[in-house]
Amino acid sequence: MNATGTLTVYDRMVEDYAAMAAGWETPGLTQFLALLPPASRVLDLGCGPGFDAARIAEAGHDVLAVDGAAGMVARAAQHGDITVRQATFDDIPDLGQFEGVWASFSLLHAPKAVFPRHLRALHVACRPGSPLGLGMKTGSGEGEDHLGRFYSYYSEADLRDHLSQAGFTPTDAITGAGKGLAGTTDSWIVMFAHA
Repeated sequence: MNATGTLTVYDRMVEDYAAMAAGWETPGLTQFLALLPPASRVLDLGCGPGFDAARIAEAGHDVLAVDGAAGMVARAAQHGDITVRQATFDDIPDLGQFEGVWASFSLLHAPKAVFPRHLRALHVACRPGSPLGLGMKTGSGEGEDHLGRFYSYYSEADLRDHLSQAGFTPTDAITGAGKGLAGTTDSWIVMFAHA
C-alpha cells in the first residue's frame, strides 16, 4: 500500500477535486445530519476540500475536519467555522471525543489489514450512541487506481460485519454509482451505524 502516493495525488489535484466536489451533494450527508443531536462535536475524517465540514458547521455543529493531504487541509481551512488539522487515520486516537463521525469516502484508502483497527479507534472516539456515516466503494480486493491512489473495496455484508466487530451497531445503508476524480463510474455505499 502506498499511502504517500495517495496523498501525493490529492495534493497535486486539490483544485481539480474541489471543482468536482463543489458541484455535488455528497451521498448520505443529509441523512447523517438528521441523526446528530443539536450542537454536536463532529469529526469529518478525510475532509478533502472541506465542503461537507462547512455544511455540518452550518447545521449548528462544532466540526473538527482532518485530512492527510496538506493541500486538502489548506483548501478546507478557507471555510469559516470549522477547525482543520492535518492528520492520518493512525492519529484517530489523539483527536478527542465526538458525538458524530463523518467518514465520507476516506477510509476506502486504508488497507484491509488495518481497516478494523481504524474502525475500533473511531468507536473509542465516539460517545455512546453517536452516529457514524461511512462512505466506501463497493466491490472486492484492493489496489491502486490509474491515478495512483490506493483503494480497498467491500460488500455491504463485509462492512456490516466489520462495523459490528468494531463495536458499532449498523443500521441503514444507501447505494449508488457515480464518477469520481479518476473519471470512472464506480459503485458506492454509505453505511450508517451507532456507537
